[in-house]
Amino acid sequence: MASGLFALLDDVAAIAKIAATSLDDVAGAAGKAGSKAVGVVIDDAAVTPGYAVGFTPDREIPIVFKIAMGSLRNKFFFLLPGALVLSAFAPWAVTPILMLGAGFLCFEAAEKIVEKIFHQNEVDQPEEMALSSAELEKEKVSGAIRTDMILSAEIMAIALNDVTEQPLLVQAAALAVVGLLITAGVYGVVGLIVKMDDIGLHLSRRALASTRALGRGLVKAMPVVLDALTQIGTAAMLWVGGGIVVHGLEHFHLPQIPSVIHAAEHWAGQAPVVGAVTGWLAYAVGCAILGLALGAVIVGVVHLLPKRKEAH
Repeated sequence: MASGLFALLDDVAAIAKIAATSLDDVAGAAGKAGSKAVGVVIDDAAVTPGYAVGFTPDREIPIVFKIAMGSLRNKFFFLLPGALVLSAFAPWAVTPILMLGAGFLCFEAAEKIVEKIFHQNEVDQPEEMALSSAELEKEKVSGAIRTDMILSAEIMAIALNDVTEQPLLVQAAALAVVGLLITAGVYGVVGLIVKMDDIGLHLSRRALASTRALGRGLVKAMPVVLDALTQIGTAAMLWVGGGIVVHGLEHFHLPQIPSVIHAAEHWAGQAPVVGAVTGWLAYAVGCAILGLALGAVIVGVVHLLPKRKEAH
């Protein structure tokens, strides 16, 4: 009886050890996969606050919450199963899909830059002005969830690319962890951003002079922060998109452009003390320039071809 009990305890200990090892594998895979998606995450966090701007303060957090729930639905109901099917039956397709997504990121960033230069931002659209608050909120949330689908797909594809060598269950768990943590992190930050002016307004009414000054500073800083987030998001899209294209070209044995970027990285990395930083910056700038060039070509194709057809 005692020997049977000890044997059972040994089995339990062995199962616990296997489970702990699996958890370590999942944590390691998730950490590696999530770190590569940081640029897209920055863009996601930069883009989303704009969807809650213009609504009353009591609707800002509910709007962010609805978008977050839509993001989780995108990741867990559509993208995670799709990623696992892709990994199981067509792992060769991961790199081409990543490159297509990178092209979309570069296109979006280049389009934002063109709109900024030529002041083509769409403001006060008549169809939006005709909507009620509830209808406008619904439309904004739907648009945000559609945008999130693209960014989430890119995040999951980047994550999948780093765990394809793992067993399928570890892949599934790692992608689930990445999806959950990134969604919580992004929309937690977005919620804080959209409420920052309200927090500042609340602090500006406090009795302590230093607290009032901090509150006024927060209120004044928010337009600058939102604008900076837009610029950072655009730069991140170019850097990440260009970087994915560089890796894709290397994967398909087309090293001409990647070799130029790596040469610049190596040259900049020779700087004493700060070599690691300057090397990374040179690589990031090179990828961003490639991303901008690719995005500009796609913008030209998308916007100029229809005009030429109309002219004919």
